[in-house]
Amino acid sequence: MINPTFTNRLPFLIEKENILGLKFPDNDVLASKDEIKIRYSNLERALKLGNLEHNKIKIVFEDSEGLKQVETTVWGVTDKRVILKQGILIPIHRIHEIK
Repeated sequence: MINPTFTNRLPFLIEKENILGLKFPDNDVLASKDEIKIRYSNLERALKLGNLEHNKIKIVFEDSEGLKQVETTVWGVTDKRVILKQGILIPIHRIHEIK
């Protein structure tokens, strides 16, 4: 199930270098456990694509100001964060979608 609030808004495109100055609230943007499991599965797939084939993916996430989208390569995934090139981090609980 897709979050209805998320589907009514378009994300603002952002360069990965601009993620450093963003503020991220503590709450998860996804409501259901199934959505959260799918997000982790998609992150693992994105990590493999990034490390093996150097493919860029799109990450739709939400900071304190609204929806953002970045196109980048995933370099690592911890239990709480996605690691991008140059050590830039996005909290997993703020990610809506991985394309």
